[in-house]
Amino acid sequence: MQNIGALAAYPFAPYVSDGIGRRRTVALGAFLMIVATAIQTAAQSVGMFIGARFLVGFGLTFAGNSAPIAAWTTYGTFKINNTWSWRVPSALQALPSLIQVVLIWWAPESPRWLVSKGREEEALDVLAYYHADGNRDDPLVQFEIQEIKAAIDFDRNVAANVGWKALIKTVGNRKRMNIIIAIAFFSQWSGNGIASYYLNKILTAIDITDSTTQLLINGILQIWNLAWALLASFLVDRAGRRLLFLLSGIGMFIFFSAQTVCFGVFSEKVTPGAAHGLLAFIFLFYAAYDIAFSPLIVSYTVEILPYPLRAKGLNVLNFTVSLALIFNQYVNPVALDNIGWKYYIVYVVWLFCECVFLFFFVVETKNLSLEETAALFDGPDAARKLQANVHTEAGLGPKEKVSEKHSLDEVVSPDLHKS
Repeated sequence: MQNIGALAAYPFAPYVSDGIGRRRTVALGAFLMIVATAIQTAAQSVGMFIGARFLVGFGLTFAGNSAPIAAWTTYGTFKINNTWSWRVPSALQALPSLIQVVLIWWAPESPRWLVSKGREEEALDVLAYYHADGNRDDPLVQFEIQEIKAAIDFDRNVAANVGWKALIKTVGNRKRMNIIIAIAFFSQWSGNGIASYYLNKILTAIDITDSTTQLLINGILQIWNLAWALLASFLVDRAGRRLLFLLSGIGMFIFFSAQTVCFGVFSEKVTPGAAHGLLAFIFLFYAAYDIAFSPLIVSYTVEILPYPLRAKGLNVLNFTVSLALIFNQYVNPVALDNIGWKYYIVYVVWLFCECVFLFFFVVETKNLSLEETAALFDGPDAARKLQANVHTEAGLGPKEKVSEKHSLDEVVSPDLHKS
């Protein structure tokens, strides 16, 4: 029901985001989730509980949250012999949203959104504060503000990137959507959906049947995921996006293949060592998953989209993720019940295909501005047009350098495009 709620919100999300700004949209989503969790916690009937789950999904579309809180709360409350065994975990779902509502007002509004609304002075203040210690006249800040203005003007007036049709109107945009839809499916269809939703079923299948032990393993796995996701977030700008995606894909393929072997051996021979191996490879698999798909799925999507399409493209990403989640929830359990460990072979083949796709289609965006990244997809002509607009608005000659940043001509060079 949560995913259905998310699907219901998708038609509205990009318009709200473009209309009231990114910061207020996050606050709105967080507030809806707080209301939803309050209703869920106080639910007096199944219908009330289901309605609350719908509203949780609706709010989640506007403001995403993730934390290992629920797993450990469930571990602590599952032995409570009344309704508070599920009401307490339900109530604590609101904690990340409460933090968002309180702290979001200290976060800056998107400079690109401010420029698109004609609030250039506010955008200049944001760029100066974060990139030049408040110096509005710094050459880098002046170049960035002109680059943003030129990019938005180019997308509106030259590329005509307006409306949903624009997502597939040009070759560059079709390349973007190809990558975005693919990584959205990969984020849920890499075998992670099995352990995420049916870990207890897997543990029971390998003779780990004690409820306390199952909940403990689940709680430790969430902390493990959080630790690797935090580590990966520090590696993004050092190792690069493409390298992390490739390492993640190859690692998941290796460790999920190992899970398949261990699960098969245990199912056929009931070998305790195979059960222990399966458990170890589940943790290693999630480490591989977390180094790319935890920190990058949203940020990489935003990086490769031009400003006018950013909210709509992110909406497509979230919509695709929800569709993939529905598959996980309704297909995976049926397959596991009917063919058991052999179902893992399907994901082994799929992961191999993922690796091939990631190698040939994911481009590196490390150390590139959003406008420079856009040039990778739209080609040299669009890059030169954008660069000319930047220089014109900045009052510079075509040969003058405004900062140490890469020029757009360098960005679209063959060597960088293949990196």
